[in-house]
Amino acid sequence: TTTTTTHQQHVVPLAADRVEPIKGITKAMFKAMTEANHIPQFLLCEEIDVSNLMIVRNQIKNMITEDKGNLSFSYMPLFMKAISLSLEKYPILNASISHDQSSIIYHSSHNISIAIDTPLGLVVPNIKNVQQKTLRQIAVELVELQQLAQQGKLAVEHTTGGTFSISNIGAIAGTYAGPVVFPPQVAIGAIGRIQKLPRFDDNGNVKAAHIINVSWSADHRVIEGAVMAKFSNSFKKYIEEPNRMLLDL
Repeated sequence: TTTTTTHQQHVVPLAADRVEPIKGITKAMFKAMTEANHIPQFLLCEEIDVSNLMIVRNQIKNMITEDKGNLSFSYMPLFMKAISLSLEKYPILNASISHDQSSIIYHSSHNISIAIDTPLGLVVPNIKNVQQKTLRQIAVELVELQQLAQQGKLAVEHTTGGTFSISNIGAIAGTYAGPVVFPPQVAIGAIGRIQKLPRFDDNGNVKAAHIINVSWSADHRVIEGAVMAKFSNSFKKYIEEPNRMLLDL
């Protein structure tokens, strides 16, 4: 299960042109993306080996089964925890710009927004205080948000207050992406699909590796490229060596 879902729709060819008003979720996205277009953004992409993470995720899924639980546990809780731990090192990325653009607001809570595809369009609810929550708690909330989103029952508290965004676009298609910062936030990430690819080990031998590509975008008015690169390196370490997360939890 992923935070991005696809929908099989029976498409009937149009017999004539149709005019459709921009409203609801589409209107909200129209407004946000128009605002985002005025922000100078830069893109940073990185390749990450998730082979070890896949093992950890499978172990967690087995533990849930042994506990007679039926919780769906995707990679997203692990990604979100790695993001939160990295935000602690680079708090400027968990900030927002004040309405009058005179101040940078550093947020103490890591309210991570997730992009969810629904029959009505893209919605971006968030999980509050990720830094304080266990992987199980994050997984439970993810499932709840997915269900509410698909039913069109997300409340205002679910979609406001986000401080950093992540998109699992690879669940649909794509390896790299160019995510657009969601104002007033200053950074966003997009995770591509997992690919099994040949890579060299430390001894120069070819091995099979499970690879994802992560694309980060940031507001270049307040975020320097070096900061985003260091954040990306931190995230990569947590994902490639997931036991590092235990040291910092």
